[in-house]
Amino acid sequence: MSVMKISEPGDSEYQGADESEGMARLRAAVRDHWDSLSASERAVAQYLVGAPVEHLLFAGAQELGTASGTSNATVVRALQRLGYAGLPALKRELATGFTAAVAPEVRLKQRIAHVGRDLDAIWGDVLDEAQERIEQTRRLTGSDALRAAVAALADAGEIHAFGVAASEPAARHLALALGRIGRRSRFVGATGFALADDLLALRRGDAVVIFQPGRALHELTVLVERARAVGARVVLVTDELGEQFGDRVDAVLTAPHTPTGITSEALTALVVADVLLLSLTTLEEARAVDASHQLTALREQLLPPKGNGRRS
Repeated sequence: MSVMKISEPGDSEYQGADESEGMARLRAAVRDHWDSLSASERAVAQYLVGAPVEHLLFAGAQELGTASGTSNATVVRALQRLGYAGLPALKRELATGFTAAVAPEVRLKQRIAHVGRDLDAIWGDVLDEAQERIEQTRRLTGSDALRAAVAALADAGEIHAFGVAASEPAARHLALALGRIGRRSRFVGATGFALADDLLALRRGDAVVIFQPGRALHELTVLVERARAVGARVVLVTDELGEQFGDRVDAVLTAPHTPTGITSEALTALVVADVLLLSLTTLEEARAVDASHQLTALREQLLPPKGNGRRS
């Protein structure tokens, strides 16, 4: 039986990250699965445990494949053998300790140093991470969870879309687009005492869609409890809070957040919102088509009469 010797972490601008729980789990996984890995997968594993955390966070599968003398497909396969759903899953675990210990301005400098000024590389890095996150979204949310979410929203009298800070764009998008398919909806983005007015508006038969990736805000607990008290249903779109709130909501949809900051935090939440929108549209096609027709007619009325417009 071959035994793998884990090398010490390389020099890094951030030394504490290599001793984080995420890196410790990676090292343990490599040790535990070493004998079951192929030669090329071992090359990937050896590279992963020796590379600086910030490099792993910002690198794509293609880059890791090149660095380990393998390929992007081998990187993905090796990670799956080690128990990860994919590269985004590894990055999420490593990012927890890294982002807590490294100041935002330092992380920004590291992002800039990683991508440099090569516009082609920047284009590729952004699109690679976006693709990885979307693929992770597809894998982490099963059809049963989606059906439960759509069922919770299908007959709602009004749908309240809650999102603050980086989650606000997805919540605003959902609320606006729901109105355009003939559904009563409202955006909720208040916190603190200001949220009480929105909680008061919640009625029996309504539904709430909460966009919150990771931080368990106190407002979330109050919002969920209020919904349960009045008989409203709740769909949670999150990355890390599914286990904490899963038994108190009707459905949990997973939207992985960015481990690097290279792509928008709202990216996967917006994709999930679009899935919900299309699902609800297909359930009530006639209402959606009628609302779309009315919207078009109203927009035409708001256009200035022909010949009366000013030239800029």
